[in-house]
Amino acid sequence: MTVSEQDRRQAIIRACLDMNRLGLNQGSSGNISLRHAEGLLITPSSIPYEALVPEDIVFLGMDGTPHGSRKPSSEWRFHRDILRARPELNAVVHAHAPYCTTLAIQHRHIPAVHYMVAAAGGDSIRCAPYATFGTQALSDAVLEALKGRKACLMAHHGMLATEASLEKAMWLAVEVEALARQYHGALLLGTPPVLTRAQMAEAVAQFSAGYGQAQ
Repeated sequence: MTVSEQDRRQAIIRACLDMNRLGLNQGSSGNISLRHAEGLLITPSSIPYEALVPEDIVFLGMDGTPHGSRKPSSEWRFHRDILRARPELNAVVHAHAPYCTTLAIQHRHIPAVHYMVAAAGGDSIRCAPYATFGTQALSDAVLEALKGRKACLMAHHGMLATEASLEKAMWLAVEVEALARQYHGALLLGTPPVLTRAQMAEAVAQFSAGYGQAQ
């Protein structure tokens, strides 16, 4: 194992611990991947984050073949498929974030209630329809919801965020959960107004130029 691979494995473990510390996730229900060599590094199945060591992180080839002694997360398909379909993206963060999951149970997307929605790449954060966890059907639904986007909700499941780096993907995951909380609160007061397409297009352009992005 090279130093750079060791560092990436450690970074995934730190991000997993941060997910739970920040309230984005509970237990080991979430999963994280990071592009590496001709495949990706991904969290193993059903090991508590506190017990993870670098050797537990699984290297997965783009053909879906795992290498090492651990089984990859049951959600490896959408991680692999996202990174294979979107070469500009290098990290995927999936969590059962409370407010995102609350909206996803209701099959709600997050509309343009705040300009920060543009951080995910468009004028909404879509909710992918339900499919059983770990299936190709779920992966296909997620890829569709991510068209032109870097984050989505997953019906009756949770959320995911993907970015060019693990740091940015974690930043985006936190932002999407904050937006879900804000939208949830606004819904309690009635039907919230939304920004126009022109206003959101301007915000998207700002983010595309690097404004407000985590470095």
